[in-house]
This record gives sequence, structure tokens and C-alpha cells, in this order.
Amino acid sequence: MVRKDWDTYFMDIAHMVSTRSRCPRRHVGSVLVQGKKLLGTAYNGAPMGVPDCSEDGCMISEEVEVVNVDGVETMVKKQRCIRTIHAEQNLLLFTDRADREGSVVYVTDEPCWTCANMLANSGIIEIVYYRPYPKDTRKVTAMMKQKGIIFRQLDHYNPPPDTTVIS
Repeated sequence: MVRKDWDTYFMDIAHMVSTRSRCPRRHVGSVLVQGKKLLGTAYNGAPMGVPDCSEDGCMISEEVEVVNVDGVETMVKKQRCIRTIHAEQNLLLFTDRADREGSVVYVTDEPCWTCANMLANSGIIEIVYYRPYPKDTRKVTAMMKQKGIIFRQLDHYNPPPDTTVIS
């Protein structure tokens, strides 16, 4: 058996963590790693003690954003559930700043704009993700470059069976 490389190992863990999510739309998991040491895990979901989407339904908020693509302004409609706390946000809530300094975050999905902003201020030096989130890719990528945070997608990664939910 071939030993997994570190990126695959930690992304597999992020996918396994995502299976704790009860979101019917998307399961997202994240892990915090310093060196080769796992410091924390988190997934998306409602605050503790509050009914989640599988119990009370999603709370969908719609937003419209104007984006400029090759000189053409286009309206982009974004839907998001406001009942859940994102995996990256939970990771930041449940880990210490001292542990985040110089660390890497592995997350199953490319961070949204809000999570990217929070991660950019968290002390981490790298974000590794699997699934793209095209609605925010341009501005998130630009900000990460500006901040000097390594931001990369695992292109040739295959998640463990039964860990991916997308509706």
C-alpha cells in the first residue's frame, strides 16, 4: 500500500469531519495544522443547542453582487443559508490564536468572501481547499495574494467515499 502524502492525509480528515454536518445543502469540514500536527477540526452547522437546517429548514438569504468580467458588469445572484456557522468560522472560534500563527487550514471547499476575510486575519499562512467556490474566487484569490497567504486547490484529489454532499 502506498503511503498518502500530507495534503491527501489532512484533506481526507477534513472530509471525514464534514460528515458531522447536518446541512442538507453542503457538508464542509476544516482542519488546522501546524507542521504535521493536527490542532483542531470544525464543520458547518447551527450554533450548539439551536435547531439546525435538518430540523427547522434552511434560512436562505439572497444577495446580488455586481462583478466585472473582462470589462462587462454582470449581476451575480448568491444564495446562502444564514442558519449555519461556516466550518472555517467554527475552526477560528474553537482554536487559539497562538496555535493559528504560522499554521495551515485544510478545508473541503474554497472559503467564501466572509470566511476568507476572517482567515486572512487569523495568523495562518496557507489555505488548501478541494472544491472551488466560483462566486468569490476572483476576489478571495486577489486578497490572499495581497496578504501573502498561500492559497491553493488540490486539483487531483479524490475524497474518501461517502463524505461529499452537494445539492
